[in-house]
Amino acid sequence: MNKEEGMLGSSRGRLGWALAAILLVTACSGGTSSSGAGATSTPGASKTLRVGSFDRPIIFAFTPSQDVARVTASGNAMASALATATGLKFKVTIPTSYAAQIESVCAGQTDIAAIAPLQMTLLLDKGCGSPILASLRKDEKGVLATTYNAQILVATASGITDLAGLKGKKFAFVDPISASGYLFPSLLVKNKTGQDPKTFFASTIFAGGHDKAALAVYSGQVDGAATFNDVRTNVGMPADILTKTKVIDAAGPIPNDGIAVSKNFPADVQATITKALIAYCADAGKATCKSLFNWDGLQEVKSDFYNPIRDAAKLAGIDVAGEAAKTPAPPPPTPSPTKAP
Repeated sequence: MNKEEGMLGSSRGRLGWALAAILLVTACSGGTSSSGAGATSTPGASKTLRVGSFDRPIIFAFTPSQDVARVTASGNAMASALATATGLKFKVTIPTSYAAQIESVCAGQTDIAAIAPLQMTLLLDKGCGSPILASLRKDEKGVLATTYNAQILVATASGITDLAGLKGKKFAFVDPISASGYLFPSLLVKNKTGQDPKTFFASTIFAGGHDKAALAVYSGQVDGAATFNDVRTNVGMPADILTKTKVIDAAGPIPNDGIAVSKNFPADVQATITKALIAYCADAGKATCKSLFNWDGLQEVKSDFYNPIRDAAKLAGIDVAGEAAKTPAPPPPTPSPTKAP
């Protein structure tokens, strides 16, 4: 072999290795064409990640209406069961307030949210999402109902027997955008006393949760409070709270709380989750749903299900968006009293 043939052979060798390398890279990349077909099947080939994947979990937020530790535990149990049933990945969050939760949905930071009725109307008014499910709770006759009531609590030993007895007293609401913890009780005060709560009561606070409002009455921090009916029977409440506090009035009916999805949430994923949630609360997750928000089931609803909340807000003269914008941070949690009598 002469020098020229040696050089040619060497060039062919290098060319062969280069071609082999190109073929290997092409095979590993799935053989994508210049048209881009199939590019999203390759990890890192697309900036858009599949909703519900490991790298893009579904953010599921639960309203902080009750004991945060219990809501977190029950929310995580629900998310874990949904992941098993659907093959989707979830991440649970508990916002700091009702308003913060809606803002997180509108900002694209939350995909699906378990929220209160008045929150639902704010979400709809902002155009950030829509309801998919409403909770079901058993009424006094044990029948599943789509509505519930607000209640006014006082200490049994206070001697207060009706709403008029709370005039000039300290009162606890739950949150400025809580239907049973603010809207309907405010409307009740206006209808029965002819006064605005701000002038009827000597002072008011927002406790930050229904359980906290009830405990504020129980511990003597306030003279009365508005909560949903009946928060006192929830897990973790003092054993003697039913005897040391009493209900003196009620307001309602109020459309139940429920679950909403963000505006751009994929319809196919929504359908899968809706079906899984209904099945979960009806069977294997009964105890968890009960512990979470006292849910006895879930049913599909449309946006107009929450129209009565809008009507009540107009009658009460409450600017829901305005109240949400100035929502104060809830006070530091008060140590829960012992369960012993």
